[in-house]
Amino acid sequence: MQQIFFNFILALEGVGANRLRAVLTALGIVFGVAAVIAMLAIGTGAKQSILEQMKLIGTNNIVIEAVIPSEEEEETGDNADDSGNRNNYTPGLTLKDAEAIQKVLPTINAVSPEVVLTTNVIKSGKIQKTRVVGVMNAFFDLNNIEIGQGTFFNNYHAESGRPVCIIGEDIRAKFFSEEEPLGKLIKCGDTWLTIVGVLKRRMAKKENLDALGIRDYNSDIYIPIQTSLLRFKNRALVTKSALRQNIGGNVVVMSDGEEPSASERREASNYHQLDRLIVRVKDSDKLQATATVIARMLNRRHEEVKDYNIQVPELLLQQQQKTQDTFNMVLAVIAGISLLVGGIGIMNIMLASVLERIKEIGIRRSLGATRTDIVYQFLFESIIISLLGGLIGVLLGVFAARTIANAAEIPTVVSTWSIVLSFGVAKTVCLILRIINARR
Repeated sequence: MQQIFFNFILALEGVGANRLRAVLTALGIVFGVAAVIAMLAIGTGAKQSILEQMKLIGTNNIVIEAVIPSEEEEETGDNADDSGNRNNYTPGLTLKDAEAIQKVLPTINAVSPEVVLTTNVIKSGKIQKTRVVGVMNAFFDLNNIEIGQGTFFNNYHAESGRPVCIIGEDIRAKFFSEEEPLGKLIKCGDTWLTIVGVLKRRMAKKENLDALGIRDYNSDIYIPIQTSLLRFKNRALVTKSALRQNIGGNVVVMSDGEEPSASERREASNYHQLDRLIVRVKDSDKLQATATVIARMLNRRHEEVKDYNIQVPELLLQQQQKTQDTFNMVLAVIAGISLLVGGIGIMNIMLASVLERIKEIGIRRSLGATRTDIVYQFLFESIIISLLGGLIGVLLGVFAARTIANAAEIPTVVSTWSIVLSFGVAKTVCLILRIINARR
C-alpha cells in the first residue's frame, strides 16, 4: 500500500509538472462527455414529451370534433356537398351519433361525448369566466383523470340531469381556498350547482396541451351531459323560428330584430349538440379501420355534409415517435463520433507524453522502480486527468442542455444513464490507452 501511495504521489507531481499536456488531454474528455450528455438530453426530452402527450390523450382514442362553418366558408360555399348545394340539412354532432357508434361497432370499448359552454362562475363575491363541460363518467377514464375528493357522477345524477358538478383543482383553489368544497353550492350562469367531487391536479406542460389541442382540465367545471342539455343549452333544439338567416348577405337577425355581435353570430351558427366525441377502441391494431368506419357512418348520418373532423392522435404520435427515434439515433452517432475523435486525440497526446518521458522512466527504473511501478504511475495520472475532465464535461453537458432548452424552447432531460455512459466510456478509453502506452 505504501508503494501504491508513493506512485500516486508521483502521478500528482507528474500532472502538476505537465499542466499543459494534462489540460489538452482533459479537453478531449470534457468535450466528448459534454457532447454525449447534451445530445442524449435533447433526444430523451423529445421522447418524454411524446410519452407525456400519449398519456394526456389516453390510449387507443379516436377524437371527433364538431366543425362550425366560418363566414368565409359560408360565402364561398367551401362546406358545400359534391353537387354544390349548401342547403343540405345536417343534424350536426349529436348524442344519437354517439349511441349509434357504441351500438354498431363491436371494436368500441367506450364513448365519451362532450358539450363545452363558456359562462361566468360566481361564489362569495368572486366571479370568473370559465368552461362548463357536460360529460359522462367515461370522460374521466378515457382522459386518465383521477378524482381527488368526493366521487364521480352516479347514475341518478347522469340520467335525471341533477344540478351537480365536479370542479378542477384551479377552481377549488380560487373559490374554496379556505373551506372544503364538497357539498357547497357554486353558481354557473343562472344555475346553482352542488359540488360532489374535486379532480386531482393533473400536471401537464402547456406546450403539450397546445400541441394536442387539449384544454387545461384543472380549470374546468364538469357536469353530467344531461344537466348541460336540460339546464344550460341544447343547441339541437334551435329552430328556424328562433332566427332568420339571409343567405345572400350572411346576416343573422335575431327574433327581436337586433343584429348580433360577431361572437353571437358565431354561436348562432353552431348547430352541433356536441362539441366533441371521444371513442376508445379495444385493440390498437384496429384504430385506423375503426376511424374509417366511423367516418362513413357520420358521413351518411350527416347527409354527406363534412361538418366534423376525425383524428387518431395516437397514430400521429407514434409516427412522430418513429421520426424522433431516427433523430435520436443520428444524435447518438454524432455524439459517439465526437467521443471517438476525442479518444484519438487523447491517445496521441498520451503516446507523445510517454515518448517524451523515456528519460524519466529510465531514471526511475535505474533507481529500482519496477515495470509495475511505472504502470501504476501512468495509470494514476490517467485516473486523475480523466476524473477531472469527466466531471467538467458533465457540468458542461448539463449546462449546454439547459441552455439549449431555454434558447430554442426544446425539451431536454439529462438522465443519469447518459452521464454514466458518457463518463464511463471516456474514462475507460483513457485508462486503456494509458495502460497500453505505459506498458510500452
